[in-house]
Parts: sequence; structure tokens; C-alpha cells
Amino acid sequence: MPERAIAQAFRRAVLGLNGGPTDALVVDLACALGRPHKAELIALHIVEVDWTRDLADDIASGNETASAILDHAEGIAERQNVPLRTELIQARDVGAALVDEATELGADMMLVGLPYRKKFGGDFMIGKTVPYVLQNAPFGVIVVREPIATGEGRGANTPILTAAGTRDRQRR
Repeated sequence: MPERAIAQAFRRAVLGLNGGPTDALVVDLACALGRPHKAELIALHIVEVDWTRDLADDIASGNETASAILDHAEGIAERQNVPLRTELIQARDVGAALVDEATELGADMMLVGLPYRKKFGGDFMIGKTVPYVLQNAPFGVIVVREPIATGEGRGANTPILTAAGTRDRQRR
């Protein structure tokens, strides 16, 4: 996938971080693609609030784990000399919150991570957040999948990229 075509496609990117193993990959890729064009990078972490709690309760600000996720992202970007703004949000649904907030921020690209998980029976599991973002985002989306832990297939150190909203895609 030509990185140059993707990099030219965005001026403001939102990075959806979940505290998983793909966060560093997402931040690294966003920095690499955004640096040449001085793109604005905004890292979002959504704290999901279940229906038993009031959405107005301030759950996110005292959440040390959520703060650590954003601090880690800032550290990665800082080491690459790329400015990164962070936001901590609480919402009922992570996918909807990512799309809504990115739209409000005027983003023209989103990068999200996809951990490599299998459900019982061995089928690859994609979850509900990434499909929601791919289906509803009015801008381009880059999905960074965690490498397969065993090193099978594409190799243990090669993230898999999927760029929705772009014409060129990596194929194997």
C-alpha cells in the first residue's frame, strides 16, 4: 500500500486507543504517516459506561488505566518529535463515540487497532467496534491488526494494514 497516498489524504487524524497491544502500532503508524505533512494527531480513549451507571457520573477522569493509555501514546509520539493531543471520553458505545467525536473534531482519517483474537473454535474474532467504525465513519479508516502471536502467516513482527476509503490495499 503506498504510504504516500495515505499520508497525503489526511490533515487531522484521530487515533482510537483501547489499551491493547495495537496502541503502539497505531501511534507509530500515525506519526510516520502524519509527520511529512504536519498532520494534527488526536489520540482518543473511550471509557465504556454500562447501562447501570449514569453517563453523567465522572468515571473517566479518575481512571488511572485510561490516563496511562494516553500517557503511553504521548510518550511514543514525543520520542518521534510528533505533537499528539489526547482526549479521554466516556460513552455507552465505543464505536459510536469514536465516530461521533472524530466527526466533531473535523478528522479526515481515523486509525484504530485490531487485536488478533480467536473465539472458541478457532475463528478469528473482529469484535463490534471496528465494524461499526468502518461502516459509519464519513472519512478514511486505517485498521492496524496485531501480528499473529505464533509467527505464522505474514510474520510475527508485521502489522497488517487495512485502509478503508482508499483505493490501494495491501494484498497477499
